[in-house]
Amino acid sequence: MKPAARPLRPLSGVSSSVRYVSRTSNPKSSVATSTAANNVWHQVPQSSKTDSASPLAKLPLSSVLRSLLILSVSSSSLLLKPCIYTLTQLAHPKTPVLDVAKNPLLNFLIKHTIYKQFNAGENKLEVQRSIEDIKRLGYRGVLLGYAKEVLVGESNVDPMDEKAAREEIQAWLDGTLQTVDMAQEGDFVALKFTGMGTQVLQFLQQRDAPSEFMDRAIQKVCDLAISRNVRLLVDAEEQAVQPGIEEWAMKYQKYCNSQSPGSAIFYNTYQAYLCSTPANLARHLEMSRQDGYTLGVKLVRGAYLKTEPRHLIWSQKEETDKCYDGVVEALLTRKYNSMLKSASEEQKTDLPPVNVIIATHNRDSVRKAHALRTEQAMKGENHGVDLSYAQLQGMADEVSCELLEGFQSAESMKGASMETPNVFKLLTWGSVKECMGFLMRRAIENTEAVGRTKQSQEAMFDELRRRARDAFRRSN
Repeated sequence: MKPAARPLRPLSGVSSSVRYVSRTSNPKSSVATSTAANNVWHQVPQSSKTDSASPLAKLPLSSVLRSLLILSVSSSSLLLKPCIYTLTQLAHPKTPVLDVAKNPLLNFLIKHTIYKQFNAGENKLEVQRSIEDIKRLGYRGVLLGYAKEVLVGESNVDPMDEKAAREEIQAWLDGTLQTVDMAQEGDFVALKFTGMGTQVLQFLQQRDAPSEFMDRAIQKVCDLAISRNVRLLVDAEEQAVQPGIEEWAMKYQKYCNSQSPGSAIFYNTYQAYLCSTPANLARHLEMSRQDGYTLGVKLVRGAYLKTEPRHLIWSQKEETDKCYDGVVEALLTRKYNSMLKSASEEQKTDLPPVNVIIATHNRDSVRKAHALRTEQAMKGENHGVDLSYAQLQGMADEVSCELLEGFQSAESMKGASMETPNVFKLLTWGSVKECMGFLMRRAIENTEAVGRTKQSQEAMFDELRRRARDAFRRSN
């Protein structure tokens, strides 16, 4: 009998700010911060450069204008809903006129606006050109994902049909291997296990171990990533499948990370808005300690607020912020704290080796982590934690560029050994047709984070005004 499976809305690599009803008039006042981070934030050196060299100055004018246009739509309650409706029609076209694969004019329009804002390209040449452009701006690299999906809610594949299931898994494998091949050394490739098809979804829902065919497919991806020095990370998804995803992720963490002592090749994603995340992460840390490998942790806030059972999520946004910042502090200092408590009966105080990706668009969380990292650099210590930051391509550029600028300014500090920035941008690749579902979700995500989008819009407006002032001064 074919099991009922509800459609799963895939998680973006970087979380959006989630919407809660706040008890306070000033949400920032109730965000828990580490004492160390608060004390040292004022020590983070301000840029010695003038206004003419603002963090966003590194962006090309075409990128600023395109961002401003898209952010203006995304931050407008009047325009956003029609935009989402239009993208939904384009993602599920009912006529050839609305099919971007059949309408060349529509394809051209989409590709040079919203597609170019968020995506890397349609082929290896375009993708690698995008990666080089990102690195030229000062980023360490990319988190690259393949946009093609298996839409479970619309799939007609019977999970008991072994031949059809294998074809879905093979299609996922071919696209994922191609993605790993496109990535450059040190980059990340995002994996979505539910993209392997209806049968895999059933296995994950039932928390079954992968079949031999599934296991061989995933190991092929792992082996290619290891040979190319490319890192892998598994996206988090809804709780209907997330426990199964985590069990698979821990299996392949051990397989990959045991082969690279002191560093992580395979990462799992943890969602801070779940009440269970600190205990879950502590349990995984203890598993990695016992098995002798470095745990890979990507921390996001979470992107399923509208679909998850409400009792699983913190009741207030401030609690999510407290969880996120508390976990980051514990990971960067490698010390258990009031938020991240040891899962060991021996009540250990030190965390085992861990590599961390802080994947957020939240400026406060980025600044607190940066401040803590700066304090560690001033003391000549980083506790052996490899740290990366990540934001979606085309979103939160002011946060990403400010982070790069902050690290660069800090290099002038006397006696401080500052690391080069490990700042990444997450983007997907695929044809315009394949990316329409991804683009539709970016628009939906912005309905949950209009405030943050408005801040990005204002930052782009300020940058455009700054450039106009500079141009006027030069002309005189």
